[in-house]
Amino acid sequence: MQLSRDSNVPLAQQLAQRFTERIQQRLILPGAKLLSVRECARQYGVSPFTVVAAYDQLLAKGLLEARKQRGFFVREAVHRPRAQESSEQGPRPGDASRPPPIDATALLRGMFQADPRSSPGLGTLPAEWLDATLLLASMRRVLSASEAGSDQLLLHYGEPAGDARLRRALSQRLADLSIACPPEQIVSTVGATHALDLITRCFLQPGDTVLVDDPGWAIEYARLTQAGMRLAPVPRGADGPDLAVMTQLIQQHRPRMYVTVSVLHNPSGHTLNLSQAHQILKLAEAGDFLVVEDDTYAFLAPNHAPRLSALDGLRRSIYVSGFSKILSPAWRVGFLAASPERVQALTNLKLISALTTSPLNERAVALCLEQGQLRRHAERVQTRLDTARQRSVRLAEAAGCHFVTPPQGLFGWIDVGVDTERMAMRLLDAGWTTAPGMLFSATRCPSTRMRINFSTSQNPAFWRQLQQLREQQRS
Repeated sequence: MQLSRDSNVPLAQQLAQRFTERIQQRLILPGAKLLSVRECARQYGVSPFTVVAAYDQLLAKGLLEARKQRGFFVREAVHRPRAQESSEQGPRPGDASRPPPIDATALLRGMFQADPRSSPGLGTLPAEWLDATLLLASMRRVLSASEAGSDQLLLHYGEPAGDARLRRALSQRLADLSIACPPEQIVSTVGATHALDLITRCFLQPGDTVLVDDPGWAIEYARLTQAGMRLAPVPRGADGPDLAVMTQLIQQHRPRMYVTVSVLHNPSGHTLNLSQAHQILKLAEAGDFLVVEDDTYAFLAPNHAPRLSALDGLRRSIYVSGFSKILSPAWRVGFLAASPERVQALTNLKLISALTTSPLNERAVALCLEQGQLRRHAERVQTRLDTARQRSVRLAEAAGCHFVTPPQGLFGWIDVGVDTERMAMRLLDAGWTTAPGMLFSATRCPSTRMRINFSTSQNPAFWRQLQQLREQQRS
């Protein structure tokens, strides 16, 4: 936020306007603490009186609140859904009457606007890592007059459950992952997020308790909370989910579902081993709840990595995946696989809520799968990612950071040693978009951790800036 001393607008008003824009754009999240008056004055080269005047303007607008002896915080409006107005009995792992613990729209907006060259916290692969030629060739073939049924794809609704050719190709793909699933037990969706939303709406009611990984994906926290669910966070560290805590949560709260990323977990990169997967399924059986396995990063992981759905045979599990992380974020093709009775209910809900999904995109993905082009593309990406990961690890460690979990997959989970939410604001001023640890906390706990994307965190200038800011925060 550069301030102009040549402007006719007073410095205090300029500073207040900069903060106003960031708060309104959700770049500074509700509940975030602003810099102290002295530190803000030092950072922007103005007097403390200027900062006080700027903060006073933000207080007058209702954007900030002052907490005695604690500082200035972004105001958080509380909206209480009608379904939660009546009091409930028993312990509550989370309160569905609160707004989502993470501002999901801020993350989504960042995905749309971020420049990979300055976004170490990006959630996707850079565009130059993807294969546009593969996508264009597949779509041209789908639209070719020589392709059987191409006119049907153009002029008619797709099948409610999804393109039959895609579901056959997906059945073979799942077999490669040791998941036995015929095409009739697969439903296509508009990306994996759509699949997760269908599952929530089909099998949960407002007030139900859902087990979630912590740290975990902020969009999932927000989506479940907005649907009225109560989150029960299961700590997840270098050794995977804390099964002792999970057991206690099951006994106390009788959850209806556990949503987890079993392979290349976001943000830690951890993958369940066979023993952990087996124990989770035993707990699900004893506690009588569903296990939703989000395998979004499947194409960046080895096929032999243990999948809960493979061990369970889709009896109590529902498998979810998609192609936006490996093909293109623009191709919103996802899918779910479940038992026959659950697939029927999910197909009916999909039909009511969205009618169908794009048969053109689905047929194009089917061609990529059938001809092995997607497999070869994924292998090239994995090789490139391995190199990027090694470089990013060296840079992070040289900057004084350490990895909380062994580096794997697309993301690294690092400990910086200082509050990363506060650092993220400073890095944003310097032009770097990052993903501080608080974004991945179901309870919005302050954190010294940060998620990095190995494919976009290879610039030494970013690590020099991070190291400099960390030393300033410590001093």
